Amino acid sequence: MTKRFTRAALFGAAFALAFGGIMAPASAQRDPAYASARAAGQIGEKMDGYIGIVGSETAELRRIVNDINIKRRAVYSQRAQANNATLEEYALTAGCQAILATSPGEKYQAPDGSWQTRTSAPPMRDSRCP
Repeated sequence: MTKRFTRAALFGAAFALAFGGIMAPASAQRDPAYASARAAGQIGEKMDGYIGIVGSETAELRRIVNDINIKRRAVYSQRAQANNATLEEYALTAGCQAILATSPGEKYQAPDGSWQTRTSAPPMRDSRCP
């Protein structure tokens, strides 16, 4: 019998992922170019668990985003399989946690798809977030 994931298990796994290194908000754990782009509001967390370019794209921003998103997808794929979830389910849950972990001043994607700047208030999150 195949066990289906539970929201709590998926949330716990994504939480561990978010704070275990791959998405941790600490700039010290990131490429300086990524940290700079994030601090400048050029890159933000998306609801789908990946990062996106906010505004004008450059070759360097595209390189940074692609590199991080490829790494995230690989981790999500492994973790989704381990939690008997789909890649999309796991990525969404990880995205919810990444948005929650943003710091004031950082960009994130709101449920309507618009880019928002995090304030001291909780970020707007998708209704499917755990």
